[in-house]
Amino acid sequence: MQALINVFVVLLTIILMECFSWFIHKYLFHGPLWFMHKSHHEQSKSFFEWNDLFAFIFAGISLFLMYIDKENLGVKFSVGLGISLYGMIYFVVHDWFVHRRFKAFKSNNSYLRAVRKAHKIHHKNMGKKNGKAFGLLFVRKKVTN
Repeated sequence: MQALINVFVVLLTIILMECFSWFIHKYLFHGPLWFMHKSHHEQSKSFFEWNDLFAFIFAGISLFLMYIDKENLGVKFSVGLGISLYGMIYFVVHDWFVHRRFKAFKSNNSYLRAVRKAHKIHHKNMGKKNGKAFGLLFVRKKVTN
């Protein structure tokens, strides 16, 4: 039964991370943390951006949660694992597919095309204010139509 609960917690964490990411992207990254996030909206001068530090912050949180619950493999471990899996999904979809930081794959999948289109809509606005489409994985039809 505990294994089933852990799987549920991991999946729920992945879903909640998308919601949380939307919130912090809109209200923190395009707010008080713009000084770091703006590197993602500017022409890149190198492979790494200041914005990449956010990935390390979330990786640290997830590793910490997994470490402190490594003996029990309970809820904290499952939340940490969910954050890590979300980070991997985000990395593949956002960095590989949408921004093509690695020229690894292309796809004509309609969902992935909608994700790319929504993100391009977000990047049309190069500034801190008046942004649209702050999420990544949940794409609203009205944004891409």
